[in-house]
Amino acid sequence: MRRHRSPDLRAWLSIHDVMPETLDRVASLIAHSRAQGWAPATLLVVPGKPWKGAALAQLRRWHDEGHALAAHGWLHRALHVRGLRHRVHSALISRDAAEHLALDRASIGRLMQASHDWFGEHGLPLPTLYVPPAWALGDMDRASLRALPFRHIEVTSGIIHTESGRLEAQPLIGFEADQRWRAHALQTWNRAQITLARRTGRTLRVGIHPHDPELALSAALERVLAQPPGREPTGAAAHYQAPPVH
Repeated sequence: MRRHRSPDLRAWLSIHDVMPETLDRVASLIAHSRAQGWAPATLLVVPGKPWKGAALAQLRRWHDEGHALAAHGWLHRALHVRGLRHRVHSALISRDAAEHLALDRASIGRLMQASHDWFGEHGLPLPTLYVPPAWALGDMDRASLRALPFRHIEVTSGIIHTESGRLEAQPLIGFEADQRWRAHALQTWNRAQITLARRTGRTLRVGIHPHDPELALSAALERVLAQPPGREPTGAAAHYQAPPVH
């Protein structure tokens, strides 16, 4: 069957919450997206989980196959709720995932540094991209980010270049909807973000979570995967997107 492509879109694919307990689902998403014609994905690895030999070996294989590895928090779980902002964010978006929002600036910096260092300690390539869980960076300023070893930080509104502190706006779509109202909200958000990408020519970020194919927006996810982008990403995405496999 001839696959339809979206020639007017630039896009890159990231798979979130790569943990020992999600590897089978991640493998399925990788296989399916590659079969649909997508370039290798960026895999968002949660270092603080109980990684062992076989799971680490799988990360190395995926990297060798062309997938980029990025750091994604430490535990991907906030141990407590800190303040009104975190409470609202937790209720509407992140539940207990936004671990940065429970921490002060110094603690966030230590978490991000530990997340980066974990890769080298386990024989994996050091990541240049950091994605805070739920895209919630928390109380971090430009100077604090510049002192860390990451070149790019991904947040909801786009990509922060740590050297300059500049935010590169990039549309973002997602599919993690485990309740009806979340599904309606995400559908509205996704439509607006895709329209923005088409009108501006900006790279569209497609964020997938391991359980998305089982949730309310599975059909919408499938429609997006069935239309791989016809053009290569530009801007920051071109720097940390995995190279094509030949």
